Amino acid sequence: MKRTSKLLLAAAVVVVGAAATYRAVNLAPDATLPPNKQMLQIMHDGGCVFCHTANPDLPFYAKWPLAETLITKDVTEGYKAFDIAPMMQALEQGTAVNEVDLAKVEKCVLDGTMPLMQYYLAHWGSSLTSAKQRIALDWVKQHREAFYPNTLAAEEFKNEPIRPIPDSVAVDSRKVALGEMLYHDTRLSGDGTVSCATCHGIATAGVDNKQYSEGIKGQKGGVNAPTSYNACFNFVQFWDGRAATLAAQAGGPPLNPVEMGSASFDEIAARLAQDAAFVARFKAVYPEGLNEQTICDAIAEYEKTLITPNSPFDRYLKGDKKALTDEQIEGYALFKDYNCATCHAGVNMGGLSYELMGQRANYFKDREVNIKSGLTDADNGRFAQTQNERDRYRFKTPTLRNVALTWPYYHDGSVKTLPEAVHMMSKYQVGRDMSDADAAKVVSFLQALTGQYKGQTLTNANKPQ
Repeated sequence: MKRTSKLLLAAAVVVVGAAATYRAVNLAPDATLPPNKQMLQIMHDGGCVFCHTANPDLPFYAKWPLAETLITKDVTEGYKAFDIAPMMQALEQGTAVNEVDLAKVEKCVLDGTMPLMQYYLAHWGSSLTSAKQRIALDWVKQHREAFYPNTLAAEEFKNEPIRPIPDSVAVDSRKVALGEMLYHDTRLSGDGTVSCATCHGIATAGVDNKQYSEGIKGQKGGVNAPTSYNACFNFVQFWDGRAATLAAQAGGPPLNPVEMGSASFDEIAARLAQDAAFVARFKAVYPEGLNEQTICDAIAEYEKTLITPNSPFDRYLKGDKKALTDEQIEGYALFKDYNCATCHAGVNMGGLSYELMGQRANYFKDREVNIKSGLTDADNGRFAQTQNERDRYRFKTPTLRNVALTWPYYHDGSVKTLPEAVHMMSKYQVGRDMSDADAAKVVSFLQALTGQYKGQTLTNANKPQ
């Protein structure tokens, strides 16, 4: 046999052997396993735990020269983007996986971006085969159906990462009436000049459209005021998540010396107690009377009613194909293509996770250079509460509902316009330069997120700068 023929035969044997080995080590999970167990096996086989957990048990070669540099980079970037531990724990316990985690997994499976090539070239059993992909996507769909049933959407949109806002939520109407009064009552502030509505105006989309809100004596806070509309759908409150509930959030500003400046809720209760008619009405609902718990509970109950259903996009998801323009439909497709729908998922299109500001580029360094704005304590984000270094510069994602009305943007209120905010998100969070044409379509889509309050399309009495 000629040498060339022998070489070709040997190469063919190697290829066939490699293919056989690949198939042997890259089998799909056992179909008799429960769906959660199958998904866990796919994640373990894919090496997800090596790059997406805090203290991974790395392979021995992770300390080899060159390999150490590459692996360290992958592990650092992977953990910054997605901590997979809570999802794996939920899978093991049979509890709900966060909607953002579902969206992230679904997107990387659809795109085939995980595991990284350099990983599966060294670990053949980790690659995402078509069989594994099908199992993973079926699991995402089943999990959404089980824990986040999308009953309002048309059949074709039931598995979307975003769900329509419900027309109402259950509330106690008597508490709501009291809470509405308190929300607009300046007696909650130390000098009687500031109410909740001062910074979260009902007629101004739940914000004040200022970079930083002004409290008593003209003092300015350190972060941009988030909208109070649809806040009931957030998993926590405040940019840094320091309040677990609406009621806990309501208790913060009245005692903040920069915002409303009251010394205590006993002081607030004493001022309100001078209004005999109000006290009588209040005690009819809260027999225990005025105190921090009852005041905050009433405000929270009112805030549950500040929802804005029936936006054009919600109507589209419900099956009204004419609710969106062709440009807006294209914008939604781009919104998903640019990974926006991974973090801005669920009913509120945000408010479900903490995400790093500057995932793909150094936002704070650029801000310091471009607008001469140095770092402040408020820029630390979630770190201020946990002292966990991973949480530095990580913030609760804002809702995108009514985003066309809630300028300026970001936690620091540094961005005045929606097109600029979209371009910057693509750069800093996704690592892609979005074209002006694509950005215009995404902005058009975002404008379709303006919903209705009490049956009327939400507006903003303020005018953009």
